[in-house]
Amino acid sequence: HRLTEAEREQGVQSFTDFPALASELTDGSVEIETIVRFIDRPLGTLTLDAERPRTFWPSPDDCREELNQFAPAGRCDSLFVYWPQHDFAAETAIPSRGWGLGMGASAWSNDATYATVANAPRAAWEMPRSGEVWLHEWLHGVCAQYSRRGVPMPDGDADGAERHGYVRSAETGWCDYYCDLMKGCVLEAGQRKGIPLTAWNALPFERAAGRARPV
Repeated sequence: HRLTEAEREQGVQSFTDFPALASELTDGSVEIETIVRFIDRPLGTLTLDAERPRTFWPSPDDCREELNQFAPAGRCDSLFVYWPQHDFAAETAIPSRGWGLGMGASAWSNDATYATVANAPRAAWEMPRSGEVWLHEWLHGVCAQYSRRGVPMPDGDADGAERHGYVRSAETGWCDYYCDLMKGCVLEAGQRKGIPLTAWNALPFERAAGRARPV
């Protein structure tokens, strides 16, 4: 499978919209600087998903050459991989758990949070907020980081919207939930959980021992 030029543009445009969305949902408390690198080397291997039989994903091992070249330990807080899971013209797809996966930082991912997002139809990138899928997968990793430092997270972290009574909006998707998650305002059993605005600048990222688990 190869990304078409249109697919590359759509995915990158969505990714470049993600920092502004994160900032908007935190009233400017979160500022993200991004670098996009286009890789010529084909993704020659995929990793079997240990939790979903017969499904695969591009783990840090599959991208080791690029991680070590462009993002050695300590250089980046978060890493993202955009990959061609689908060949829409041929109507074929590599079986994978979902559109994206995300996990906390560990030595496996060069001490950065790590997320993958696959190619998708054009409409998926824009429905309803451009950048939302990247925000979602990034939040899995970020929530893992803050949880390790003792910040209480709601059940399911980035996947917990419906469990906590939120409804997907036709205009903003799950952004109402992400906003509360990123402000520490998700109500669970009488307690507000998530990342309070005061924590964003107060706690540095901390890597997990061994390998983190993608979700």
